[in-house]
Amino acid sequence: MSERPSDLEDHLGYWLRRLSNRVSRGFSERLERRGATVPQWVVLRCLYDVEGASLLALAATVGIDGGATSRLVERLVKKGWVARESDANDRRAVVVRLTDAGRALVPELAREADENDAAFFGVVGEAERRRLLATVKKLLSRHEAGDDARAKTID
Repeated sequence: MSERPSDLEDHLGYWLRRLSNRVSRGFSERLERRGATVPQWVVLRCLYDVEGASLLALAATVGIDGGATSRLVERLVKKGWVARESDANDRRAVVVRLTDAGRALVPELAREADENDAAFFGVVGEAERRRLLATVKKLLSRHEAGDDARAKTID
């Protein structure tokens, strides 16, 4: 006779996945109204603070493989939010930059992200939110080290 398995509700990962799904779904709905997706937002926000980034550097920062990054950037080019340019120092390399339209859009999308966070996490105090954020970052830092070799793909 085997031992009874632990209950699903006893697993923190189960609750984190459910929370993540709800937060992401809410944010996705907000972004859809503006014609963007969550992965597109991540790329746009990453580019906002830099003059330009290579596809390789962008893929590493966002945490997806080069092919997925290239497809994602192509969608952003078609929307007029980013531009691809040849790297002045290496013609084989591509640099991605925000267009004026993309640069103007990022603060609007950031407000949506802030409002989404407030909607989901506003029920906890600021100190508790900071502790939760620190804990999540600590867990990710500990466990993402091996992920660099296994880049994820997104649509």
